[in-house]
Amino acid sequence: LNDLNSQGKQILFEGAQGTMLDIDHGTFPFVTSSNTVSAQASSGSGLGPNSINHILGITKAYTTRVGKGPFPTELFDEVGDVLSSKGKEIGTVTGRDRRCGWFDSILVKKSVQINGISSIALTKLDVLTGLANLKICTSYELDNEIIDYFPSSQADQERIKPVYEELVGWDKNIRKCQTRESLPSTCEKYLQRIEQLIGVPISIISTSPERTATIVISEPFQS
Repeated sequence: LNDLNSQGKQILFEGAQGTMLDIDHGTFPFVTSSNTVSAQASSGSGLGPNSINHILGITKAYTTRVGKGPFPTELFDEVGDVLSSKGKEIGTVTGRDRRCGWFDSILVKKSVQINGISSIALTKLDVLTGLANLKICTSYELDNEIIDYFPSSQADQERIKPVYEELVGWDKNIRKCQTRESLPSTCEKYLQRIEQLIGVPISIISTSPERTATIVISEPFQS
């Protein structure tokens, strides 16, 4: 790998499992047995940290979780059922249904910071089509106080309540959109707000399960 890197070859490391399952930085004890953050690519491969020049984070246009653990924006209503059904939210390894909720910008921003993410690939944007109103979690309420971070205490994690910002949804079928500019204006406002809240740009948008339904705004792995 070091020889290939010295030759200027492109090397792609792909991680498995989400940031919040990381044994050090995740929602302990509801975590896996190893590190899942981007730094593991270096320690696991033998390439130095300075060999990695772009870190692409992958997140859905809403938030999901498999199994137990804190999930502030989890939905138990008809909208949650819609996200689960349209998004086909079944764990690929466990076969368990994923829990679904509104986009949690606090958790995603934390993931951006821990991983040093350069840009985001936003998937399953089409699943939100048809919802009249969309919500984004922008902060939490903890014991009558508004906080802008995810608490480290498990007891606090169980007590936080999401504070939402509401945006207008869209009805247009976006699965055939080839550019960001062709997306509905309300969809674009949703994307812009996510970028503002998490602090990094969206470089890729997925608008359907088909591989061809991918809008590449900027090539994340250009040398």
